[in-house]
Amino acid sequence: MKTNTKDQTTGVIWQQILFFFFPILLGTFFQQLYNTADAMIVGNVLGKEALSAVGGTTGTLINLMVGFFVGLSSGASVVISQYYGAGKPEQVSNAVHTALALALCGGAVLMVLGLTFAPAALRWMRTPEDVMPYSLTYIRIYFCGVIGNLVYNMGAATLRAIGDSKRPLYFLIVCCFVNIVLDLLFVAVFSWGIFGAALATILSQLVSAALVMAVLMRTRESYRVSLRKIGFDPVIIRHIFHIGLPAGFQSAMYSISNVLIQASVNSFGTDTVAAWSAYGKIDGLFWMMVGAFGISITTFVGQNYGARQYGRIRRGIRECMAMTLGTSAVMSALLYFFGGRLYFLFINDPVVLHKGEMILKFFAPTYITYVCIEILSGALRGVGDSVIPTLMTCAGVCVLRTLWNFVMLPRYPRLETVMISYPISWVLTSVLFILYYLRFSRMRKLREQDR
Repeated sequence: MKTNTKDQTTGVIWQQILFFFFPILLGTFFQQLYNTADAMIVGNVLGKEALSAVGGTTGTLINLMVGFFVGLSSGASVVISQYYGAGKPEQVSNAVHTALALALCGGAVLMVLGLTFAPAALRWMRTPEDVMPYSLTYIRIYFCGVIGNLVYNMGAATLRAIGDSKRPLYFLIVCCFVNIVLDLLFVAVFSWGIFGAALATILSQLVSAALVMAVLMRTRESYRVSLRKIGFDPVIIRHIFHIGLPAGFQSAMYSISNVLIQASVNSFGTDTVAAWSAYGKIDGLFWMMVGAFGISITTFVGQNYGARQYGRIRRGIRECMAMTLGTSAVMSALLYFFGGRLYFLFINDPVVLHKGEMILKFFAPTYITYVCIEILSGALRGVGDSVIPTLMTCAGVCVLRTLWNFVMLPRYPRLETVMISYPISWVLTSVLFILYYLRFSRMRKLREQDR
């Protein structure tokens, strides 16, 4: 099993980052395809109202509630990678079992919260009346099976922490195809409608959770899982919360701002909601790329921080930043000139297609302004410096974006007013991150210590 792990404390830096990046990218691609399958099949079989429900309003609420616990899993990943890089097998084992206990308890809490509050939240978000029945059905079924989602995410974070980015990819591929097959069977063949799409999603998530648990229980390495050992280690849970809570809070703040923005988008009607929903799936092509670089640099920094390779950390951040900027420029150009054709995968309605292409052409040239936020926050998280970056992200991205729409949208009630809040917030937050990284962060202290 050792051949599946990757020690990133030695070797050519850019190669090590890319060796880790590509499996994550492919995994995220299949995660995106997995999430997009519902929208594609539902949009073509059931129409724009169902597409609006699956891809827009319910997706925003799910990201709000699930994203917080996924942020905690990133904290667990950092803790495990630091112990693994420092060669402390007992602490690795304790961290893995604590992380899984957190996933199980968090999943149970999330299921109750989702079933209790999501319907009221959908109404508060001004979900169009013709979309509401689809949204209610989908979100209720989804939260009934949310524990499988959290177990998979925590298990995959564990494997990535010890340098194994391949097996999470394999599990996602299997899960993706299971979801597509079940979607076609339940929606197109059995005609179960939106209920079938939601059921396909949670069943495929259970498959991915079972696969990752099987691997963790069969390995002979320090991260092996024993069901009777799953429980909370007080020291480790504090360490996970110290790093993961800011990440979870950051994700929640992102999602809260997106919920507010989705409520604004909902006010423009079903055509705009459908176009925004389809754009969110196409938009994922960029986010899966930049997110894979962010995960890669977090693990790279975490392992090298545990091994006290401070000079290697700095070089890795520079090289990862350069690769991400270059890839983002290429991705923006491709989406700007050719991305509009992807809308036909979701819908054939001419009004929705026109609105969707307008949204894509606006956003594509602005993606590069987000890169510094992703890479620097990922690097800082790898050394455990997560509180200040989280506050900067929440203030610069979430609060500013929300205030912009609160102040400007009543004066200029157009979709363009909502859209421009994104690049404005990305630019200002990137400036904050660059100043903090160079002048005030733990990275500056490491540079002084390494002299």
